[in-house]
Amino acid sequence: MDSEACCSTQLIDGDGTFNISGVEKFMKEVKLAECGLSYAVVSIMGPQSSGKSTLLNNLFNTNFKEMDAFKGRSQTTKGIWMARCTGIEPCTLVMDLEGTDGRERGEDDTAFEKQSALFALAVSDIVLINMWCHDIGREQAANKPLLKTVFQVMMRLFSPRKTTLLFVIRDKTRTPLENLEPVLREDIQKIWDSVPKPLAHKETPLSEFFNVEVVALSSYEEKEEQFKEQVANLRQRFHQSIAPGGLAGDRRGVVPASGFAFSSEHIWKVIKENKDLDLPAHKVMVATVRCEEIANEKYASFVANEDWCQLEEAVQSDPIPGFGKKLSSLLDTFLSEYDAEATYFDEGVRSAKQKQLQEKLFQLVQPAFQSALGHIRSRTLDRLKVSFDKALIGGERFAVAANNCIGSSMVQFDEACADVVIEQTNWDTSKVREKLLRDIDAHIATVRATKISELTSSFEEKLKQALSGPVEALLDGANSDTWSSIRNLLRRETESAVSGFSAALTGFDMDEETRQNMILSLEDYARGLVEGKAREEAGRVLIRMKDRFTMLFSHDSDSMPRVWTGKEDIRAITKTARSASLKLLSVMAAIRLDDDNADNIEKVLAVALVDSSSGSAGTRSITMVDPLASSSWEQVSSSKTLITPVQCKSLWRQFKTETEYSVSQAISAQEANKRNNNWLPPPWAIAALVILGFNEFMTLLRNPLYLGVIFVGFLLLKALWVQLDVSGEFRNGALPGIISLSSKFIPTIMNLMKKLAEEGQNGAANNPQRTSSRNSYNEGRAVVSSSASSNVTALDNGTEYASPLKDE
Repeated sequence: MDSEACCSTQLIDGDGTFNISGVEKFMKEVKLAECGLSYAVVSIMGPQSSGKSTLLNNLFNTNFKEMDAFKGRSQTTKGIWMARCTGIEPCTLVMDLEGTDGRERGEDDTAFEKQSALFALAVSDIVLINMWCHDIGREQAANKPLLKTVFQVMMRLFSPRKTTLLFVIRDKTRTPLENLEPVLREDIQKIWDSVPKPLAHKETPLSEFFNVEVVALSSYEEKEEQFKEQVANLRQRFHQSIAPGGLAGDRRGVVPASGFAFSSEHIWKVIKENKDLDLPAHKVMVATVRCEEIANEKYASFVANEDWCQLEEAVQSDPIPGFGKKLSSLLDTFLSEYDAEATYFDEGVRSAKQKQLQEKLFQLVQPAFQSALGHIRSRTLDRLKVSFDKALIGGERFAVAANNCIGSSMVQFDEACADVVIEQTNWDTSKVREKLLRDIDAHIATVRATKISELTSSFEEKLKQALSGPVEALLDGANSDTWSSIRNLLRRETESAVSGFSAALTGFDMDEETRQNMILSLEDYARGLVEGKAREEAGRVLIRMKDRFTMLFSHDSDSMPRVWTGKEDIRAITKTARSASLKLLSVMAAIRLDDDNADNIEKVLAVALVDSSSGSAGTRSITMVDPLASSSWEQVSSSKTLITPVQCKSLWRQFKTETEYSVSQAISAQEANKRNNNWLPPPWAIAALVILGFNEFMTLLRNPLYLGVIFVGFLLLKALWVQLDVSGEFRNGALPGIISLSSKFIPTIMNLMKKLAEEGQNGAANNPQRTSSRNSYNEGRAVVSSSASSNVTALDNGTEYASPLKDE
């Protein structure tokens, strides 16, 4: 087979420097990390120039440098070299160690010999010990120091791995192997027994640490064909060497292939520092470092993963269907990759690092998970608000609608949460669920408060409309039954409102105490509304009293404006109007919604205000106490008092002052009316006229023509009286009347004469053939006299004066 496929690399140079870069390159070339635990390490040690490299090259198809026999014996292999065996499964690594007893190292040979032997025992599953056949049984054989070195360094391993020691007897003589092997084993046991051991391993047999195998090979130089045939047979034993029954079938403490480079470097470092090598601790350390590296690689890969980046970005703005399954699949992929790469390392370390990786990944994805839950919570809350509003608009009872919406919303939330739950986590969504419930409860409480407030406001508005106007009207028309009517009205409207309000509250599923408190609050509102309206009207009581007085004083029983003709009893009318106003004042003095204990207010006011001003007041004792000299009414609390007794007295005084002018005006009007309607002279004047004018009266009776002249003169004077409006002119005073009449008298006479002349000319034009006989003239005068008489009669009936001839 092609020896170049072995990828030969120097692991440790002659100065003891570990070639880490070369080892990592070697591992990549042979793809060692993919092998897991399915690989084996074989090393060979023995005296210098004993054909170790030659054996390995023939046995494993490697290309280690071999000694040139024609140039003499010298050191060929320096340090430790490593190569891969070709054509052998599983993957087998071969280490060619520097030979012992070399003259090149001189005194340093023992130190490096022990270091390399310890290194080989720590990392190898099979150690080939190359020895000459003629050294078997000899006390000073070249292999004796080598075996002592192997057994001594083995003691520095706290818990050594079980290694197979395959003794290869070179240049076998005719002595059968069956005879050589017992001698060799006896020598090995003696060496083992002679090596100092720790107290814990004083009685430990060799087989506890080593599997000893012996094989013999013919001389390579003298019997090459036979040598190669024997090597080929030996090669077959390395196939599946780590399988049960193989050369290294019972090995233990294997480091996974991906950690081989780091493990080898650390082992060599400890050996170089001349420290005892604790293989179990080293195994844990290697597992810790490698598992952490693998975990970091997987975490970085997850962070950079395109699917995760898209998922993380998308979930910030909107909920993603199947979020939990997608994220679970991603996490499972990367955790599975970690498990696949770290599966061969120490289980405790692997599990711990896997848990740390999970925690880091969970911390990374938790904000996205919380965002998804936040979207679900907000969307569920929004849907609840919409469905709840629709249910209420549809007429569903509040409590029923709330319970139904909460139930359906929580079912939706739970289903949505199941969609975002990440399988690998045990994150509890109860806190978000509780937050959603709090938000829902807060929203429903807000809507409930709003609806109850709207309901309360609605019934309060109904009460306001039902009470304000009627109460105001009842107080305006105050009488003895006012407060009784107000109480009936309040009771009727309150009962109606409470009935509807109580029925409406049943839909809110509230406790009885709260419900009763709200009903009491509505009743108090109605009562407060009436009391407020009463206080408002009490503030305008003086205006109301004056309006009532004016209405009763200035209008008759038919509500017609009163005309003061002189027949009315102003005193009685005034008393009646003031009594009505006093009644209004007594009604407005106190609130009487509970009972009529304050009915004596009217009596007190009547005695103190009306009776005190009557004629009998003078007979009262001077020492009598004023009943209105107080700030409260008897049997009336201050909260129910609208107008105190002192305020009533002050209001009444102001009321009388402001209404006395109306009374005086009425008296003046009545007296003026009497003067205007009394045209007859006094009786004594009438008697004097009759006695003194008897002769003139008899003369008129004897000559009727005087009567006609007097009648015509009366008509003319009547016309002038009406035309000049004599009575109207003298209303402003005698002197202004005389001046006004004197300025109007002559123009009025001229106007009358002019109109008579015009009427006469119009009559002549209408009758050109008339004669100048006296009969015709008398007829014309008769006509004129008749017209004038008719018009004067009309003026006397109160019509406006017009031209006597106008109608013609």
